[in-house]
Amino acid sequence: MITIIGSINMDIAIQTTIFPKQGETVLGNLFTTIPGGKGANQAVAAARLGSDVQIIGAVGKDAFGTELYMNLKNENVHVDGIQKTDNSTGIANILLHNNDNRIIVVPGANFDVDQKMIDANLELIKQSALVMLQLEIPVETIEYVLKVCEDLAIPVLLNPAPAANFKQEWIDKVSYLTPNETECEVMFGEDYETVLKQYPNKIIVTLGGEGAAYFDGNQIIRIAGYKTKAVDTTGAGDTFNGAFAHAIIEGKSIEEAVRFANITASLSVEKFGAQGGMPRIEDVMIRLEEMK
Repeated sequence: MITIIGSINMDIAIQTTIFPKQGETVLGNLFTTIPGGKGANQAVAAARLGSDVQIIGAVGKDAFGTELYMNLKNENVHVDGIQKTDNSTGIANILLHNNDNRIIVVPGANFDVDQKMIDANLELIKQSALVMLQLEIPVETIEYVLKVCEDLAIPVLLNPAPAANFKQEWIDKVSYLTPNETECEVMFGEDYETVLKQYPNKIIVTLGGEGAAYFDGNQIIRIAGYKTKAVDTTGAGDTFNGAFAHAIIEGKSIEEAVRFANITASLSVEKFGAQGGMPRIEDVMIRLEEMK
């Protein structure tokens, strides 16, 4: 069982050809709502690959909360750990203009994921072969979950995004840390190769289309990315994390897990939307056969 403790958001995307000035009203040409949140995204990614996945998080008692809850349930994610709170469901308001975006995130119910909620779901956590965390819930909750998992000897995969919320003292309590190149340098103040050499078999740095890298204790291992025609790179990192977790609990080595995650992430960018592009295991197996 993989347990994700993290954010559940509704992404609200608006596209316009005219970026409004202060006080100005313009017409847009696209509006869509897309299930998101790094916690939910990673849960869907792992579940579509066949992992047994449960999520602990919070949504509001509003229409978005109901829709997101049902979406996760329909994706075969166990939703017993989702609590409906009096806060509004978390949203990300995405303004798209000239191939650029500006995003305002309102955490809402995600910031209701607290120690009390973790304690209420302790029996679910005890079932975990791996716990996955991101940094879109309160820092105090992350620290508490790390302590709980340490006491229970449950491995933790931490995807440190947004990187500004990361604390270096957590490093000894996580089994796998998966920043991208920029996040790694923000977190440690050094280039990623220098950082990797300090933490063998623990930090896996994702490098976009170039793949990923980690240090095996002797050398930096670089796993190349897979060339594809990208339609939308949103959610590629979440797909990588879900796929890496899936492979690890299946008993694959770090190198095997990174290769599997790279292939899965490359498939995810061929369709629109973070969760919309996440492949199922049969899609990954077809791609693997094509590569032989």
